[in-house]
Amino acid sequence: MSGSTLGHTFCVTNFGESHGPAIGCVIDGCPPGMALSEADIQPDLDRRRPGTSRHVTQRNEADTVEILSGVYEGKTTGTPICLLIRNTDQRSKDYGNILQSFRPGHADYSYWQKYGLRDPRGGGRSSARLTAPTVGAGAVARKWLFEKYGTTFSGHMTHLGELAIPFESLAHVPNNPFFAANVSDIARLEAHMDMLRKAGDSCGARIAVAAHGVLVGLGEPLFDKLDADIAHAMMGLNAVKGVEIGAGFDSVAHRGSAHGDSMSPQGFVANNAGGVLGGISTGQDITVAIAIKPTSSIRTPRDSIDMQGQPSVVETFGRHDPCVGIRATPIAEALLALVLMDHALRHRAQCGDVTVRPPFTNQSVQKV
Repeated sequence: MSGSTLGHTFCVTNFGESHGPAIGCVIDGCPPGMALSEADIQPDLDRRRPGTSRHVTQRNEADTVEILSGVYEGKTTGTPICLLIRNTDQRSKDYGNILQSFRPGHADYSYWQKYGLRDPRGGGRSSARLTAPTVGAGAVARKWLFEKYGTTFSGHMTHLGELAIPFESLAHVPNNPFFAANVSDIARLEAHMDMLRKAGDSCGARIAVAAHGVLVGLGEPLFDKLDADIAHAMMGLNAVKGVEIGAGFDSVAHRGSAHGDSMSPQGFVANNAGGVLGGISTGQDITVAIAIKPTSSIRTPRDSIDMQGQPSVVETFGRHDPCVGIRATPIAEALLALVLMDHALRHRAQCGDVTVRPPFTNQSVQKV
């Protein structure tokens, strides 16, 4: 199966299945000499892992990461880094009733048509379980970007289904199961999820992520634009059906006189561009929003067909997230970090000798 690698210079190849013995990734292109251990990666995996609240799948996976290669005496060697996460709580029997049928909205039908067979256990390769190695690789990228350029990342849920979540403070994000930048509305969100779970239904979500302290000049003109690669990576996340950079679809209603981010000697006045102009980073925050569809594996019976094309009714048992968006924030942050890491290394390779005078009085040139 092709299509399992993200990146050109910082390459991450994902492997494994939801109910296989293990999942993981191989990171190729990490610069040598960076201190790295499992303790640098595990906190991000703990943010994403299942079973952390009653609102997500109760599959009990510790998601303990092991570094199998690419690190010697506590530092990266520049050779491929293999991260392994063992699966310990599979319940493949839960999928016995859908072996011959296709779940509406799921990848079952398209996988079977493409490959002639499919792994129905937890969705196989189409499972959101495969986002754990992505988060592990993202932690490596985040550490290097922070140590080299001071780049940091943040994210939060802005909508849970039809419920808009008022923004209060990013300080609240670690303190609730929804990654919401809010403290006053959590009870309403919990009641909404309890209702969906009892009804055997699901909902979507909108997630906002941002990178702060971004190096100026990342990205390439035309096909390798930074925002294009960000959109490509975000659309690779399970259940994502829409990506916005900066003002996104709101730009349709803007006038050109207001949408273009004016500049002053002190810097940009606004950031409708989301930190990217002409496919190249401006040094402003990179701002991204993603739309996540409702979970396809639900208890509510739905019409479908079986492998012989005959009518079938599908009711999915097992342990599933009523809203996959609840655990998506750390995954989206990781994907953004992976794209910026890849472009930072590409920029360093081509433009490491380029120096320009900073146009803004509050900006200094960061050397690649």
